[in-house]
Amino acid sequence: MSLIKRFFILVFFLISPLLHAQPLTQTIRGTVVDQSLQTPLPGATIVVLTSSPIKGTSTDVSGQFQLSQIPVGRQTLQISVVGYKTATLQNLTVDAGKELVLTISLEEAVSQLSEIIVKPTLDKDKPINEMATVSARTFSVEETQKFAAAVNDPARMATAYAGVVGGDDGGNYIVIRGNAPNGLLWRMEGVEIPNPNHFSNLGAAGGGISILSAQLLANSDFLTGAFPAEYGNALSGVFDLRLRRGNNTKREYTVQAGVLGIDVAAEGPIAKNYSGSFLLNYRYSTLGLLSKVGVNIGTGENVFQDLSFNVYLPTKKVGTFTLFGFGGLSNSKVNATADSSKWVTNYDQYNDDFRSNTGAVGLTHTLPIGRKALLKTVLLASGYENRDRTELLDPTTGYAASERENDAFLTQKRILSTTLTYKLNPKHTFRTGLIGTQLLYDLTQKSWEPEQKQVLTRVRISDQTSTLQAFGQWNYRLSEQLTINAGLHYLCLALNSTSALEPRGSVRWAFSSNKSISLGYGLHSQLQNPATYFVLPVDQAGTTVSANRNLGFTRSHHYVLAYDQRLNSQSDGAPLRLKVETYYQQLFNIPVSASQRDAFAIINRFDGFTDKTLANAGHGRNYGLELTLEQFLNRSASGNSLYFLLSSSLYTSEYQASDGVWRNTRWNGRYAESLLIGQEWVSGSSVFGLNLKLSYYGGYRDTPIDVAESKRLGETVYIDNQSFTEQLPAYFRPDVRLSWKKNRPHSTRTLSLDLQNAINRQNVYNHYFDPASGTVKSYYGTGLIPVLSYRLVF
Repeated sequence: MSLIKRFFILVFFLISPLLHAQPLTQTIRGTVVDQSLQTPLPGATIVVLTSSPIKGTSTDVSGQFQLSQIPVGRQTLQISVVGYKTATLQNLTVDAGKELVLTISLEEAVSQLSEIIVKPTLDKDKPINEMATVSARTFSVEETQKFAAAVNDPARMATAYAGVVGGDDGGNYIVIRGNAPNGLLWRMEGVEIPNPNHFSNLGAAGGGISILSAQLLANSDFLTGAFPAEYGNALSGVFDLRLRRGNNTKREYTVQAGVLGIDVAAEGPIAKNYSGSFLLNYRYSTLGLLSKVGVNIGTGENVFQDLSFNVYLPTKKVGTFTLFGFGGLSNSKVNATADSSKWVTNYDQYNDDFRSNTGAVGLTHTLPIGRKALLKTVLLASGYENRDRTELLDPTTGYAASERENDAFLTQKRILSTTLTYKLNPKHTFRTGLIGTQLLYDLTQKSWEPEQKQVLTRVRISDQTSTLQAFGQWNYRLSEQLTINAGLHYLCLALNSTSALEPRGSVRWAFSSNKSISLGYGLHSQLQNPATYFVLPVDQAGTTVSANRNLGFTRSHHYVLAYDQRLNSQSDGAPLRLKVETYYQQLFNIPVSASQRDAFAIINRFDGFTDKTLANAGHGRNYGLELTLEQFLNRSASGNSLYFLLSSSLYTSEYQASDGVWRNTRWNGRYAESLLIGQEWVSGSSVFGLNLKLSYYGGYRDTPIDVAESKRLGETVYIDNQSFTEQLPAYFRPDVRLSWKKNRPHSTRTLSLDLQNAINRQNVYNHYFDPASGTVKSYYGTGLIPVLSYRLVF
């Protein structure tokens, strides 16, 4: 046999498996339910519009369906059932490594005539909660994974939305419409949860890294104003998180390794012939692992680990139970070098040991009552612990000379929530509920007093109190075009018998097939940081008194007017949306200084804590205009996909403190622009992704420093009557994400690289006085951070 013939035989032998390889496929399963009651809809038809030939099936008596042998890639489903609006789910990601399990909610048609067919596309800007009409949208887990610099974090992802600005480069604090970062409420499975972030402070709503695992989250809602009546104890925004169920027919696993940490997730059925499932995820920080094996990671050490889970437990007669929860441990430790000649700034001579631990465990019970009502009860226990100890080193000996700060905060909550949803008919849906919370706290805070040159105890309390919330709301769909929501929320704090009754309402009018206008109003209230209630200022007799115990809620009226238009036709595929919202927020009862006239107000703090004596005498106003232009993921005939999100905000945030002067708040940047654009390229079983995010914000406000007084006391002293008169330079940051996903038989592998602050721009965060040099210096945000990650799903 000639050499040439042997060569061709060898080539044919090598490529023949590829020529005969079957296309990769996967199973799509799920449940179709009523949007309001979440009860199953039997007989619904599900069709895969993007398959050739078109495949379809229908739901069984339990509302469940299964579609087998669906090609991997982007697919579109159409779901229809008599009496409900036909829905379309576009660009669903089908991967070889994991079955796609869906819960599809359908909205009942107001008109029950069979010849009337309504076919809306389920857009991501439409919230899951049908009671939310304005300033609300849904977000997907896919967005937290593919948006540049989001790194599986809902809060970081949200900075791509209009009206949302990052509060701190080093963390995931967010400023919504000029409000303080701690005005945000976190909910999970319909109940309030503690701040789900590592490296957080008491009273804060953000931190360094999210505890939440993207493996557990399902599509969820994000609200930025005029919330429905079921949401209480929040001023600026709500993350209403929902958990997905694990696969109840087969075991599936996810392993992810990256710069941030090592993740391991598992899900599957609990037992044979039982429809229950489990889903859990564990993560340990990469830096923590390196330090364990003896790698020197520098003077600073940031270590964290977390666990999250969701267990689905259906029964045949007594409803459905779920057991869910999360927990996170985080520690940041800085050991100053003993050689004082190496100290560059004043901060170099401090040891700091910071610990932040948080967790929650909840049990839900969902029980259908007849065919028109659903009762959901949630019992949740949560805890938060924060300890922070700072020591000053002696420059001559290199040993700790004195303690400068020592915080020991422990809070626990026990919450019982029950919600009844009653659907009288397609036009009228009612929802009412009670939420009782027991709050236990053990709080101690000590810090350095420069005038007296000693450490003073600012907070010391061990006690408990409770809150009660009640709400009722009504969704009235007068027609397919006109929807009215009305509700009332009640909040009471037993500690000082403070209470608030809050009316809420909204109207949405779809005056054409692709245009709508909405109007919303809400009165909202929020408790203060627990430690602020119990500060112990020293009176003239030298004794301490709990001066802030009787503080009331910070409150705010929200007014919102919104216009929404689809700019392309239904036949053009993924929607191109234009949304314009204008709002006005009137804040009152803001805690300000009670014993003197100055510029202090609690709304300029990240966590709402101060050791001052306060009174609810401050006022504020936030108003602005927001524009969003969004092209949802659009799958072309070649399989390539383009999407973008352009957000623009013009806003003003001002306040009036005890001195009666109207000033800019710390967060008044005036404008915020964000452009997020991405493209996917499909080549065989591989998908290449590029995502770019450009952020350009007006700088936050800063207060001039009194250099002479700062030198005298050895720490930063601000000029109070000039508070927030300076604006920091404009903030600009480009983020880039590159990804490569490879589908193989029974597995999917994704390699990604996030370049946060890709050009290493030095954005000024604030100014401070450095006692070592006797000058004012700038503190900068984070520079270039490359985040490399590899994920395997099988």
